[in-house]
Amino acid sequence: MVRLAGWLETAEPGFDGGGLVEQAVARFPELELKQRIDWIADCLMARLPAEFPAAAAVIARALPPPLDPERSDDDFGDFIIAPFGVVVERLGLEQPEPALDLLEALTQRFSMEMSIRAFLDRWPEEVLARMALWVEHPNYHVRRLVSEGTRPKLPWARAIALPPEWALPLLDRLHSDPTRYVTRSVSNHLNDIAKRDPETVLARLEAWRSEGRQDRAELTWMARHSLRTLLKAGDARALAHLGYRTEAPVALEGLELGSQRVEIGAVLEFTVTLRADASVPALVDYVVEFEKAGGRRGEKVFRLKDTVLLAGKPVALRKKHRFKGDATTFTLYPGRHALRVQVNGRCLGEAGFDLVAPGAGA
Repeated sequence: MVRLAGWLETAEPGFDGGGLVEQAVARFPELELKQRIDWIADCLMARLPAEFPAAAAVIARALPPPLDPERSDDDFGDFIIAPFGVVVERLGLEQPEPALDLLEALTQRFSMEMSIRAFLDRWPEEVLARMALWVEHPNYHVRRLVSEGTRPKLPWARAIALPPEWALPLLDRLHSDPTRYVTRSVSNHLNDIAKRDPETVLARLEAWRSEGRQDRAELTWMARHSLRTLLKAGDARALAHLGYRTEAPVALEGLELGSQRVEIGAVLEFTVTLRADASVPALVDYVVEFEKAGGRRGEKVFRLKDTVLLAGKPVALRKKHRFKGDATTFTLYPGRHALRVQVNGRCLGEAGFDLVAPGAGA
C-alpha cells in the first residue's frame, strides 16, 4: 500500500497517500484478497477524479516501469496494481477505447485478465478487434492477456457471455508464440474448452501439428497440458493424440498398500508393479475413490508415472500419498476408500483401505 500511495503522490501533487494507506489498511484483517482489491479500489475512487479521462491520466502517470521484458515465464506481476484495473472497470466501462489503452499498459505491470472480462461482456466486438492487434504486441504480457482474459473458466473470475469459439482464431495465432507464459495460457484455455467440447480441442491441436509453426517439443507439451483433464478421465481420443494406446498389453502384477488403515493427515505408501507384453508408452495414474458428505462417493485422479514399459520387464512404482486434512478445496471423511491403478485410461485393478479420523490409529 505504501508503494501504491507513493506512486500516486509522485504522479499527482497533493494526493493524500497517507490517508489512502490508513483507510485501506484498517479493514485488511477482515477481508480476503479479492475483497481487499475491491476495497482499495473504493479508497482510490474516493481520491481520484470522478471522470474517467482525468482518473486514467493520473493512473497512467503513477505506473511503475513494466515488468522485466527479458523474462519469459512466471512473472505474474504485483497484486498492488490490481485495484487500478477495478477502477478502470468502474469508471471506464462506457469508454472502451481509452479504457483498453489503459488496460494494455496495466497488464504489463500486473495481469488484467480479471478486469478485461467486464469489457468483453459490454463490448465484445470492440475488445476482440483490439485483441486481434494485441496478438502481435511486442510485450508478452499483452499477448497473454488475449488468451487468459477470454478463458471460459478462468479461476476466481466472473463468467463471460463470449461463446468459446469466438476466441479460437486468436488462439490459432497465439499457439506458436515463443514465450511459455503465453503458450501455457493457450493450453489452459484449451483445457477449459475440452471439458465441454473435446472434439474442437483435438481438431485444433491436430491442425496446429500439421501447420508446424510451433516447435514440436513445445507443441507436444501444449497438447499434454491442454488435454490433461481428458487424460485423467481416460479419454481414448486424447490418449491416442499423444501416442498412448488404451488397449496396450499391460497387466497389473501387484498392488501393495503399506497399511489397511490410514489416518486423515497421514501418508499411505503403496507399490504398483506392472508388466507389458510389448514395449509401449504408458501413462500410469492412480485414482482415489473416497467418501463424501451424505454417504456419496467421489474420486480424484493423480499422476503416478509417464514412462515406456519394456516388453517382459516388470516395473515397480512406489508412491507416498498424503491425505491432507487441511485442504481448502475439499473435505476428507472417514470411511471405506479404494485406490485404483489406471494405465492409458484403463483400470487394471484396485485395493481397498479405511480412512480414519486423526488419533484413531492406523
